[in-house]
Amino acid sequence: MSPEQLKYSTTHEWVAIEGDTATIGITDFAAQLLSDLVFADLPAVGKKLVQGQPFGEVESVKAVSDLYSPVTGEVIATNERLTERTGADGKALSAELDLLTNSPFEEGWMIKAKVANPAELASLLDQSQYKSHCEQSGH
Repeated sequence: MSPEQLKYSTTHEWVAIEGDTATIGITDFAAQLLSDLVFADLPAVGKKLVQGQPFGEVESVKAVSDLYSPVTGEVIATNERLTERTGADGKALSAELDLLTNSPFEEGWMIKAKVANPAELASLLDQSQYKSHCEQSGH
């Protein structure tokens, strides 16, 4: 996904819209600020999302940070690569949290949601507005 085509929240989440499906992740800016990520808590499929409300969290060696939903809707998929899980062979697989810093706009997506209110997208920022927001907030 091209960062120029995404929408952004002031809390550093990005969203890509395809039809009524939103793919949501955190920006490379946020991942760099957090650094050394050690854990991601993502919602289960079926969880209801409300724009501006927390849907999960990421933990770094520095702090735990809430993840805020840029849209209202329902979770239809989570990126299992970001959580510890069991492989097909029954062995434990580690979370691949480096995807959040190495590929934040492609392989590092967090959740996909069915959008309930497409009009909410108008309240999000485009890439240039998001960059300005980051600069003005002192980051």
